[in-house]
Amino acid sequence: MPSSLRVLYAAGPGNVIGTYQHWSQQKDDPSQVSVTYSGQFFEVCRELKAHAYVMSSHQDAKKVQDGAFTLEHRPIPFQNASGLLYHAGQIWYGLRLALTAMRFRADVAVVADGTTHWFMLSLLPHLGVQVIPSLHCVLWRKFMPMRQAEKLALRWGRRLFRQDCRAVLAISDDIAEQVAQLTQQQHRTISIFTPVYRREQFAGLAAPTEGRSPFRVLFAGRIEPEKGVFDLLEIAKQTRARSQEVVFDLCGDGSALETLKQAAADAGLADSFFCHGHCNQEQMRQRYEASHAVIVPTRTDFVEGFNKVVVEGVLASRPVVTSAACPALAAVREAVVEVPPNDITAYAEALVNLSGDRRFYQHKQQACLKLQDRFYDPKRGWAARLKNLLLTCKSQGYSANALQAEYRET
Repeated sequence: MPSSLRVLYAAGPGNVIGTYQHWSQQKDDPSQVSVTYSGQFFEVCRELKAHAYVMSSHQDAKKVQDGAFTLEHRPIPFQNASGLLYHAGQIWYGLRLALTAMRFRADVAVVADGTTHWFMLSLLPHLGVQVIPSLHCVLWRKFMPMRQAEKLALRWGRRLFRQDCRAVLAISDDIAEQVAQLTQQQHRTISIFTPVYRREQFAGLAAPTEGRSPFRVLFAGRIEPEKGVFDLLEIAKQTRARSQEVVFDLCGDGSALETLKQAAADAGLADSFFCHGHCNQEQMRQRYEASHAVIVPTRTDFVEGFNKVVVEGVLASRPVVTSAACPALAAVREAVVEVPPNDITAYAEALVNLSGDRRFYQHKQQACLKLQDRFYDPKRGWAARLKNLLLTCKSQGYSANALQAEYRET
């Protein structure tokens, strides 16, 4: 066993090479508002003097070696296919991940959801590699029945969470509860973390304008149907019928961007429904500053994670309108106007109430202020939880049975 820890990190679809370049210059990745998970991982490896192999499914395939870090963008084959072809791509990617872990002589593999089917990771302990799944999305849609293929994949993946992983990192109680449900309460350690932000990101942010005319509502995220963007257009139509003073600003790219722009123009909303495309950190700060409220209309047919826009609205002291389809709701419920999932009329009514009822708006805004500190605390973050687990792995000699089941760290 090498004296230095060797960790493989499958980080999801992000541009980990770009984030590494910023991190190596002691800077945060400016494309993200929160501190990136890959940036946090690099810092943990530096502190532990670990060697790391960092994989991403980013479509720009490339590989970089820099000292103790190897970074690779390795796209997942057939990622956008359906049926057997999609599952074949997931299995092939999992096999290649296992081969990479073996060649790298990894002690631990930290694997984000979306990398491969969970059951594929049960191969790794047989190769001498401990596994820490990092869960950022729910395992299944809370309000929709599972397809047969999804049920089968999760049934096969149950063993990983019961006995084949070292521990589980999870971003929300909703996700932890699904792990418990999947395993009939017989699971490895679940360590719950929160997204972490730099206080300076929101320091000095101007308060919402008192006049609130117009009342600006901010959406930030991918412009895709399942993220509720066409529901948002219907919400805009209903608020226009009730109030001329509500304006919508949408920040983000996606496959539906041009279609949505045209639909807004056809609906006569070109003067109150603005699609700004992708916005960097500084542009997002300006959009938050101009806004009065944030909306997250995720639909129930989407496998949602902890939507960080909900937190960012709270950190910007802007009340948030969303539904239980968004797992982030539970962490900031006091600052949220909760509506039933997919209920366009309820969303419209919530926005009209926020814009017209000053006392109600101020109550939600005060709740934002009370919740902010927890998201500035790195001790609650992913890096702190991961570092603790890696130190435990190292001190206990990577024994698969070192951690007890049914323990939850919050």
